[in-house]
Amino acid sequence: MNPRQLKTFLAVIRHENLTRAAAEVNLAQSSLSDQIQMLEEEVGAELFLRSRQGVVPTPAGAVLKAYAEEILALNEEAKAAVGAAAGSAEQSVTLGTLETIAAERLAPWLALFRKKNPNVGLKLKVGGSGELLAQLQQGSIDIAFTFDREQQDERFLTRRICDEPLVLIAGGDSQARPPESLAALSTAPFVATETGCVYRHLFDAAFAEAHVAAPPIVTEADSIATIVRLVASGAGFGLVPRLAVGPAATRSNIVELPWPGKPPAASLVMMWRRRRVQPPVLTLLLQSASEEFSPLRPADVRLRHAG
Repeated sequence: MNPRQLKTFLAVIRHENLTRAAAEVNLAQSSLSDQIQMLEEEVGAELFLRSRQGVVPTPAGAVLKAYAEEILALNEEAKAAVGAAAGSAEQSVTLGTLETIAAERLAPWLALFRKKNPNVGLKLKVGGSGELLAQLQQGSIDIAFTFDREQQDERFLTRRICDEPLVLIAGGDSQARPPESLAALSTAPFVATETGCVYRHLFDAAFAEAHVAAPPIVTEADSIATIVRLVASGAGFGLVPRLAVGPAATRSNIVELPWPGKPPAASLVMMWRRRRVQPPVLTLLLQSASEEFSPLRPADVRLRHAG
């Protein structure tokens, strides 16, 4: 199993289509099929089921997927470690994060880090929580900043940065009254992210932990910024990180309502792969994050409170 074969194998899994996978890895489809066949002969098992709808991994293919990701990540790790020891490694690090965290929490810190470390190259990728985890597994990002969902994975190390409060918001012109209880919110229209997003997980958990039926989702949006704009226009209520609503609040088109009961909060964490030899630039970034990050203070975000 060589790295090229494994990259081809993973491309087929991602696309579930041989033509699109071949385009990604710059191979003719016949060459891609040859590589997959050689890999199947080497491991002694069929890796894909082929049909008119596409190709999907067999149980054997699903098992190989985790090992392929680990082998490729270890391959890149080895090259980086050797380069660092030889003094020829590029001083760069790639971060992945959610849109809201990138704009409101990482931007000031990264600017400061860049001033203190002008020779370090920084790359920032924005994506959903599931996408970030996959990129971390594949080694395409070095560190992920996201909200903790208490998912344990021995391949990663996790460090908590701070707790970010979630707030209940409504449109400033909606005349919304403070809810008396969570049960009173169970029939209220809400705007939320799609199922699978960490924000939706936190929304569902807030009601599930109180044994209250979750409110109806009248609109699903792919970003917190979009949710805030929809709430401001009167589409419904929203439960979002407080750090995301500062600019909207200054225009008086968003109102924060008191949350009935203990206000929900999300733990902001950074995650990175366990490595035999950690690159010096990653150590530098982790140290800076630990020193520079701090929880938001009430004065950092000013919202007009109702009730």
